[in-house]
Amino acid sequence: MFDRLILSTDDQAIAEVARAYGCEVPFLRPAELALDSTPHLPVMQHAVAWLRDKQGYLPDYVMILQPTSPLRQSFHIREAVELAFRKNVDSVLAVVEIPEAFNPARSMRLNSGGTLELFHGAPLRRRIARRQDLPLSYWNTTLIYLFRPKFLFDPVEPNFFGEKVLPYVIDARYAIDINDPEDWKRAEEALKHLNI
Repeated sequence: MFDRLILSTDDQAIAEVARAYGCEVPFLRPAELALDSTPHLPVMQHAVAWLRDKQGYLPDYVMILQPTSPLRQSFHIREAVELAFRKNVDSVLAVVEIPEAFNPARSMRLNSGGTLELFHGAPLRRRIARRQDLPLSYWNTTLIYLFRPKFLFDPVEPNFFGEKVLPYVIDARYAIDINDPEDWKRAEEALKHLNI
């Protein structure tokens, strides 16, 4: 599905491991883009700009494959790319349906008076009572971000999405994002049951 697979890292040892497995590491990421507090957007801007400026390479789409999503499967990549080209969209984002008990239409908050209201500020009496009437809602996984690279350099609002964003709805069992040791344990356990 890809003509290039590129790793952005500031660590030479990680770069060597990646190269040993066939991944390109044409540059090392600048130290200021490798901090715990570094947002993802400038990292992607750096990578795409480097490839464009140094190698004249600008792809139709870029896909972010974060290492914190180890349950991603090859079919996820293939299906997301096929969806983007078939529908000619700006981006495709892997999402999971939010269970009805956590649907945002049912979310509440405390108002300034200390009483409950719907999260968007409406009184509780306006809540959607029947589960069948709840709108489908989704949460963003880190499994796949697929987008046209021009949006990274939008002069007003640089972003990963553009305007036409299609959901790629995945099974929740693949949507583990490793942020702490407990996530790591969950991912190890999930891998035992995926039959891959």
